[in-house]
Amino acid sequence: MARPGIGNSVEGIHAVTAALAAGRVEHLMVERGRLDSLVDLVAEARRRGIAIETVADVRAAAATEAPQGVVARCRPIAPASLEAAVAATTPAALLVLDHLEDPRNVGAVARSAVAAGIGALVIPEHRAAPLEATAFKAAAGALEHLPVVIASSIANVVDALKRLQVWTVGLDAGGSRSLFGLELLAEPVAVVLGAEGAGLSRLVGERVDLVASIPILGPVESLNASVAAALAVYEVARMRRRA
Repeated sequence: MARPGIGNSVEGIHAVTAALAAGRVEHLMVERGRLDSLVDLVAEARRRGIAIETVADVRAAAATEAPQGVVARCRPIAPASLEAAVAATTPAALLVLDHLEDPRNVGAVARSAVAAGIGALVIPEHRAAPLEATAFKAAAGALEHLPVVIASSIANVVDALKRLQVWTVGLDAGGSRSLFGLELLAEPVAVVLGAEGAGLSRLVGERVDLVASIPILGPVESLNASVAAALAVYEVARMRRRA
């Protein structure tokens, strides 16, 4: 079910610090020229008995263009079950990604989800951005705190959520209802976000309980996926404070 190695390589100061705090780091590679600026991180790694390797440049071992002088090899994160994801908050609050392909968007989405109190993230196993170094760097530590479900079919996830008594709200520019003020968001709910450009896949759009849109008032056609997700998760939080 799960992709091997979720979060097995993490880079960037915030992402590595969070992985270190989570107890996942097994090996740390640090640039000699940045040791002074990474003194607290290195000290914590030493305190935990983690192997530390100093090199002239970590970029040869990095997946991103700006690893900020530090790369960590980590014990991978185990994926969560859908049932555990539903139980993570009361009432349930999930964010389901219908084949987002940009790992920076996925990382930014995860960061917003954690900040807004969303309980879990659901991603597809195939045709989607991998949860690897780029996503973890963009998430700035958020993926250490967000259970992730990896599913073979997002359409089947929608069906399974209905059986678990969780409402599903698809987010699409052509939605018949505005997401803002949607009372359903105060109930056990999963917001389903479509892919960049393509939006919700046909099967997913047909199976969700409701398709809602974010009103666009200016002369633009759509919002960036991570921006749309941020607005959606904070609207979930706002509606629950009102309930």
